[in-house]
Amino acid sequence: MTTAVSSELPTELRGFGKVQRLAYECAEAVAARLEPGVTEREAARMQREWLRERRVRDWFHLPFAWFGDRTAFVNFRIPLQFFPTDRELEPGMPFILDMAPVFEGYTADIGYSGSLGVNPVQDRLMADLEAHRELILREVRERRPLREIYEDVERLMVRQGYANRHRAYPFGVIAHKVDRVRERRFAPHVFGFGTQSLKGLASDALHGHREGWSPLWSPYRFSDHPPKPGLWAVEPHLGFRGTGAKFEELLVVTDSKDPEQSAFWLDDELPHVRRWAEEK
Repeated sequence: MTTAVSSELPTELRGFGKVQRLAYECAEAVAARLEPGVTEREAARMQREWLRERRVRDWFHLPFAWFGDRTAFVNFRIPLQFFPTDRELEPGMPFILDMAPVFEGYTADIGYSGSLGVNPVQDRLMADLEAHRELILREVRERRPLREIYEDVERLMVRQGYANRHRAYPFGVIAHKVDRVRERRFAPHVFGFGTQSLKGLASDALHGHREGWSPLWSPYRFSDHPPKPGLWAVEPHLGFRGTGAKFEELLVVTDSKDPEQSAFWLDDELPHVRRWAEEK
């Protein structure tokens, strides 16, 4: 059963919160079933099946799974390398599960990092990601240009001794906007991405180009503008010697003059946030 999302949120935000919780519940359920010999393809299928059993029929993108040094995108050069492979999970190996379901017209995009048994390197990466979550929220509230925030995140990674692995994503993005998606009985996808979601992102890109903003949060000039109100799926991704870790969750940006209401994480009860609280 999906954990309830705060009733204090507006109805639309509760819808996004509900699908985000559902996705993280899926990640935790699949992570609990992983064992030696399971492949990335099998882990991705487990995510799809779990969500389809709960009436998910559309996706921003289909689930991904990365094992071992693929969590740090080692030697990734082309987009096809992001798709699940026959890499098998081994004891102590890190993994990342990443999924972006659409449910009742609402979209989430989440990343869940873990390991099969103890992995001190990934544990350290996850602990150090807390500072990135705090930095991103603080600077979005200050209305710093997205490109500058990106650079500050990268500088923090360097000070921590890590490599920026979201640089390996298409356009080097650390985040992208998400929106409502019109529900359809038949929801096709192209190269792993839902066509309805791609249409929405393309529409945002067109409008943004005319108005001087982009739905992609990148290190490039097209992201040299203050945060645009809406929901952003944010995913700082750290790498260290063949081990990677990230979180991905929804950040709400508004046009409120109140700093605390101008930007906030949609949900503070997600697995990585609970983990940080328990470690203090």
